[in-house]
Amino acid sequence: MKKTPLHTQVIIGLILGTVYAFFAVKFDWVRFTIDYINPFGDIFINLLKLIAVPLVLFSIISGVISLQDVSKLGRMGLKTLAAYLLTTMFAVSLGLLLVNIFKPGEKVNDTLRKENRISYELWRDANPNVQRLDDICLSCDEANKQLVEQVVQRSDELSNDWVADKLNKADNKKKSGPLQALVDVVPSNIFKSLTSMAMLQIIFFAIFFGIVMVRLPKETREPVARLIDGLNEVFIKMVWAVMKAMPVFVFALMAGQIVKAAGTDPDKFIELLAFLGWYSMVVVAGLLLMTFVVYPIIVRLVTGKKIDSFLSGIRDAQITAFSTSSSVATLPVTMDCIQNKIGVSKPITSFVLPIGATVNMDGTSLYQAVAVVAMAQFHMIDLTIAQQLIIIITATLASIGAAAVPSAGLVLMIIVLESVGLNPAWIAIIFPVDRILDMCRTVVNVTGDATVSTIIAKSENQLNDPQNPNL
Repeated sequence: MKKTPLHTQVIIGLILGTVYAFFAVKFDWVRFTIDYINPFGDIFINLLKLIAVPLVLFSIISGVISLQDVSKLGRMGLKTLAAYLLTTMFAVSLGLLLVNIFKPGEKVNDTLRKENRISYELWRDANPNVQRLDDICLSCDEANKQLVEQVVQRSDELSNDWVADKLNKADNKKKSGPLQALVDVVPSNIFKSLTSMAMLQIIFFAIFFGIVMVRLPKETREPVARLIDGLNEVFIKMVWAVMKAMPVFVFALMAGQIVKAAGTDPDKFIELLAFLGWYSMVVVAGLLLMTFVVYPIIVRLVTGKKIDSFLSGIRDAQITAFSTSSSVATLPVTMDCIQNKIGVSKPITSFVLPIGATVNMDGTSLYQAVAVVAMAQFHMIDLTIAQQLIIIITATLASIGAAAVPSAGLVLMIIVLESVGLNPAWIAIIFPVDRILDMCRTVVNVTGDATVSTIIAKSENQLNDPQNPNL
């Protein structure tokens, strides 16, 4: 009897988890689900993160060592960053195009929109310097608290502490100096960076370590290189050990997240349902276009690889990304798909993909662009062309610093909101549907990583037919 493919098992797990969540809400199994089913989903995410962090470290070091020529590393690094930057800017632009065409924020009750506009004006009165980009108040003042209190009535899961935490994180980011981002890349303690999952610092250390190793004498370098390659293989095997139980973990993950979002009252979001529905459809439409149209066409035009071959090759990575909502957690599966099914060489895979999992957030950027404009429309605010250009620039740059973990885009959206003078507390409005959209946009992030790695491999003449490696 032929064994059911893993991706089919995972899809079944997703569907069963969703069906179970519906009955859990309907028959009030919420407490049981959160206490006894959701923890297994958390265990799944933790296991993948446990493996992914050392895998990033050892795979990048291994990739740099295998390149041998440091000058090749610099050339390939520049091409990689340029490709990621261009795809991110395109994703933001596509999001703005769609949100301006469909205008999801205007397809709701005018009375509600007028109330929202009044709340916005009250907030602006309490923040007279809001339009000054270098002096935007991010404190949770009385006007913000009033808005938060209105949203809390619609969602028991949301709290002032949650919004205040997001605002404080953005405030810290805003107060830093112009070169603070560069300072943050260089770790003072690599062990601290590993435990805190500071991916840019880990990548910096790995590249630095690899460059120094390449310059060592062969007899000194080879024992260390063999150790690193061996450790890399161990962590890859650990991933596939976890993958065998993935369908069960995915069931628990889906059931737990949906139940936590819906709570005991399926109708509690009724006032926002129309807006959230239209907003979600526009976001998903943009993400689907990027995943199944833009990326495959780019791969076809640049590399000549067939569209169906590319999409089938990265299918397992896309499903894992949808399940985990984390580019880093998906990284081991992405690397396997790109190397063994697409035909990208190991040096390219080991170097390009870990960087992409950290700095390439096309889906996150697209979602931020749609969300900011949609919420402006929802509050009867028309953003100018200049303001939307600012959104493109800010969302692109902010995505580079996004942690490759679930819902990291919410924190960065605060920066995008404030860049055009909008209330950062509005992130509370889209919170109820963020988890589902986060799953979708992670698929785009991972597909973008796969696209760029395939393009870079072609440019370096390291793209082979996985069925015939000699070609």
